[in-house]
Amino acid sequence: MNRYGIVLAAGQGKRMKSKLYKVLHEVCGKPMVGHVTDALAEAGIQQTYVVVGHGAEAVQQYLGERVQYVMQQEQLGTGHAVLQAAPLLAEQAGTTVIVCGDTPLIRGETIRRMVELHEESGAAATIMTAVIEDPTGYGRIIRGADGSVARIVEHKDCDEEEAAVREINAGTYVFDNRKLFAALSQVTNDNAQGEYYLTDVFRILSGEQERIIAYPIEDITETIGVNDRIALAEAERHMRERINRELMQGGVTIIDPVHTYIESGVTIGADTVLLPGTILRSGTIIGEDCVIGPQAEIAASKIGSGVTIRYAVLEQAVVGDGTTVGPFAYLRPGAEIGSGVKIGDFVEIKNSVIGNGSKVPHLSYVGDAYVGERVNIGCGVITANYDGFNKNRTTIKNDAFIGSNSNLIAPVTVGEGAYVVAGSTITQDVPDDAMAVARERQTNKEGYASRIKARMKSKKRES
Repeated sequence: MNRYGIVLAAGQGKRMKSKLYKVLHEVCGKPMVGHVTDALAEAGIQQTYVVVGHGAEAVQQYLGERVQYVMQQEQLGTGHAVLQAAPLLAEQAGTTVIVCGDTPLIRGETIRRMVELHEESGAAATIMTAVIEDPTGYGRIIRGADGSVARIVEHKDCDEEEAAVREINAGTYVFDNRKLFAALSQVTNDNAQGEYYLTDVFRILSGEQERIIAYPIEDITETIGVNDRIALAEAERHMRERINRELMQGGVTIIDPVHTYIESGVTIGADTVLLPGTILRSGTIIGEDCVIGPQAEIAASKIGSGVTIRYAVLEQAVVGDGTTVGPFAYLRPGAEIGSGVKIGDFVEIKNSVIGNGSKVPHLSYVGDAYVGERVNIGCGVITANYDGFNKNRTTIKNDAFIGSNSNLIAPVTVGEGAYVVAGSTITQDVPDDAMAVARERQTNKEGYASRIKARMKSKKRES
């Protein structure tokens, strides 16, 4: 059977008070509409249509060709939004799922089970429902005498009896596709808001003696719709709790889940320990038996197994097995760190390869460089990669030793097994197994320190 999805994403989201299109606000590192379209794909929906309006180009730029787009030029209600897909879908046989683009917590598994229930029952429509303590702002589910769903009444249109109902419309629906569009053609805007409500379809289907069933949801957090920054923060909290719980169930130790922030799309191996203050952003992959944190921020990076990272920032970096990073290190995009490497305190690595077993222990900058294996880079070493016009590369071959406070002026190569004496400024290539010294000869002037001190004291008295 054909399965279609329609995502309602045309609302301006004025209550967000933002220049950013509403459904592009992120929850755990992914735009809300991305969570929704991914859930539909996980549920086995074959083709998804996203209804866009204000800010359509931004949504299209983000989603690309994963979905098809339907334009709602005027915001005339949810029924009107779905009706814009009629030229593409009205005559198609199959099942259609309708979900709001601002419900990022909806799960693919939930949609799949709801669709299966709908198709097995032969119903014309299935409504996701939930029973909550405070139903203010939600449409109420009004059941018939036999317990079936008779209609949905929007909060603004409820009378006193209807407003007391605590079973609410969770905003996700499954329809027989042809019956959906046939009923939509009969919807009017005779209501307090002058809008075409999608929920009026249920009243029409009920009047035609069509079967309407409910799908009560177990996890009420999946129904959260984001209309303002407060709800956005609430969705973020629930999503973060879900991510952390799934990782812990998979064998990851999170010492303090409340103060550990992991975005969607992060993979972590078993027996890795996350310490408080850790922030893991989308696209990050971490192996087994690592210790991450405290206070580590890692974005779109690949971390091997047995790695320790403390008080460090990594962006689009690669770190090999058994390596230590930090404290207070910064691995910028293009940093490729081998296995068994030590990257120590106040070290910055940018667009550079650091070979297996090498050490950059402290207070160094390595940019646009290739560093071989078993290289020791002393304290305060700088690869001077930028001449004001171009970025140039430094090459340090296997087993070289770079003494403290040395400057390597790129482009330059230090040969295999070579030794650069501390305090040198290297402007020419160093051959294999050579020792390079590039500093001015020291001159000592006996007794001169006392003369300088006396002169300075005299000037101070005069002033």
